[in-house]
Amino acid sequence: MSGTDEFPILGIDHVEFWVGNARQAAHYYQNAFGFHRAAYAGLETGLKDRTSHLVVQGEVRFLLTGALAPDGPVADHVRAHGDGVRDVALRVPNAEQAFAVAVARGATPVHEPVVSEDEHGKVVRAAIGTYGDTIHSLIQREEYVGPFLPRFVSIEQTNDRTVGIVSIDHIVGNVELGKMNTWASYYAEVMGFTNMVHFKDDQISTEFTALMSKVMWDGVGRVKFPINEPAPAKKKSQIDEYLEFYRGPGVQHLALRTDDILRTVSELRDRGVEFLRVPDTYYKDVASKFADMRDEVDVDALRELAILADRDDEGYLLQIFSKPVTDRPTVFFEIIQRHGSRGFGLGNFKALFEAIEREQELRGTL
Repeated sequence: MSGTDEFPILGIDHVEFWVGNARQAAHYYQNAFGFHRAAYAGLETGLKDRTSHLVVQGEVRFLLTGALAPDGPVADHVRAHGDGVRDVALRVPNAEQAFAVAVARGATPVHEPVVSEDEHGKVVRAAIGTYGDTIHSLIQREEYVGPFLPRFVSIEQTNDRTVGIVSIDHIVGNVELGKMNTWASYYAEVMGFTNMVHFKDDQISTEFTALMSKVMWDGVGRVKFPINEPAPAKKKSQIDEYLEFYRGPGVQHLALRTDDILRTVSELRDRGVEFLRVPDTYYKDVASKFADMRDEVDVDALRELAILADRDDEGYLLQIFSKPVTDRPTVFFEIIQRHGSRGFGLGNFKALFEAIEREQELRGTL
């Protein structure tokens, strides 16, 4: 963003999941995905209605929050949606200004700026709404040196479980039919984002299902938010399935970047993370597409781990998608490694969606 922008964003501060059991969720992300527990807040630190565990890997911070009572906002959210993303928190240099600008531009206010302080300094937080029950907290933390936020205590732990995840590449939201353009305009008008790429239903389709997507971004790559909506087709698309089981719009998947996808995916598989698999015939096309890069791209290794590969005029990318990590067929993860390409794997969409459809058929939801 330019220096004169009224809504500058420094990046994604953290992603907060509201879950049924925060302690067990933290254990899962620690042991399956290689995060380490870095901070905690709960009854012992003065919270009365919830407990939160912060897990960290590279630049990625997941806050896992559970309710301490059968009612209240966290419990209600989990009852409606299952485990899911409540907050994609954005770090900003001035939370009061960002909130005022966003609301003036049409953002839905969730809570006005609040200053929290402890012996480590102060944090200013505000929040605005986005699709469904998802929010964007606006976090100003330049004057804070604590482990995360006030009321959090540090958990000393070595990060020897890492699988090589370094950052969040993008976060994808699913919205209802006819709402993609509404939310794309929201990000453009409120945050000054631009449309990086638009995928139409004839580009993201199979014989049975289709969807449309617009990728909104901050212009420099720190924040990228693809927004999906279903498209009319013969059968129920993955977006329709998500909307049905999540009970509305929300975050569908988070793409986590690695610099060594072969190592990362091998580690994740060894720890029990399940991934979608495309037919072996897909790799004949990959071998042809990368025929001049055999020394750099090991197609046999990609086939063994079911990793997808796509190439464009800027370079190439490698990616793989997990099966849902929650009881409901909603939230999942993408692991991605970029070599110049800023794309999203357009050449992989058909094979990927056919793999998703096979999973939907097993669930009886296609």
